[in-house]
Amino acid sequence: MKRFIYFFLIIIVAVILSCKQSKKRQVPVIGFVDAFEDASIAPARTGFVDALKKNGFSEAQKTIEIEYSNAEGSIPTLTQIVNRFVSQKVDLMATCTTLSSITAAQKTKTIPIFMMVSPTVKLMQLQDTSGRANLFGAVEDLNYIDTSFSLIPQFLNPKSGKIVVGMIYNQSEPQSVDAKKRIQMLADKLNITLIALPLNSSADAQLVTQSLLGRNIDAFFANPDNSVFASFETIVKNCDQKNVPIFTSEAGLVQRGAVAAFGADIYQWGYQAGEQAAQFLKTHSTTGLQPEMVKVRKRVYNAAAAKKYHILVPANFEAVK
Repeated sequence: MKRFIYFFLIIIVAVILSCKQSKKRQVPVIGFVDAFEDASIAPARTGFVDALKKNGFSEAQKTIEIEYSNAEGSIPTLTQIVNRFVSQKVDLMATCTTLSSITAAQKTKTIPIFMMVSPTVKLMQLQDTSGRANLFGAVEDLNYIDTSFSLIPQFLNPKSGKIVVGMIYNQSEPQSVDAKKRIQMLADKLNITLIALPLNSSADAQLVTQSLLGRNIDAFFANPDNSVFASFETIVKNCDQKNVPIFTSEAGLVQRGAVAAFGADIYQWGYQAGEQAAQFLKTHSTTGLQPEMVKVRKRVYNAAAAKKYHILVPANFEAVK
């Protein structure tokens, strides 16, 4: 009799858990993971959510559930977040910035991952024999860096001698190393002396930036690097103290103190990824979906920074607000 009661209780518990799980899955669940808190990349999340809303998926209307987590720059925390989403078997993951995308790709090959503010699969070195069939969203290659870096001699307009440009890069991030190599080749073509110093995390930014500024550079180039994003206020503070203007390939950094940029519109980047995610939620299929290049780029400048460094900005640049 006791065995029967015990067996009966097990069945009841299983039914309750099943009902809870069923209730939870009445609407699709998205696991959204940010690698760190950053004002420059925050618009990507807004764009992603807006694209879902336009396509009929809204938390307000209870047609979707979004579980948002931010790793605050901690790799162990980022891994825990992704592992949790995988164990919960969320319907899809949305990943913002390279570290989030790489971590998610390393942890699952079945849950669709919709990337934003991330480089191509090739640059992240995530290609394998499976073809990474679960990676989607909007990505960027390094071609736009050419235009961004080429702005420096146009803005500084040197009368004699070489321009000396400094940059820092995270030597543990593949896309940062690739960007550094590309920038070096471009600097050689433009007759620019490039001084690039490596670092291992944003915690090293102050020391490495100060070391770089001790090399008498004429300008600082903020390349697409998570450590640069996370420590940009420190970089700006140190560069301003030495009267060194900052140029960048990231439009979001202009609002935070860089002089000018040619780069992706971060809101539109997230929106583009959100449109793909919405298509998946409508069809329950990834057929026809693949990582696509970011579509909207813009030329922007910071009026206060341009004035500080007496830089005349061309008319085809838009002032950030």
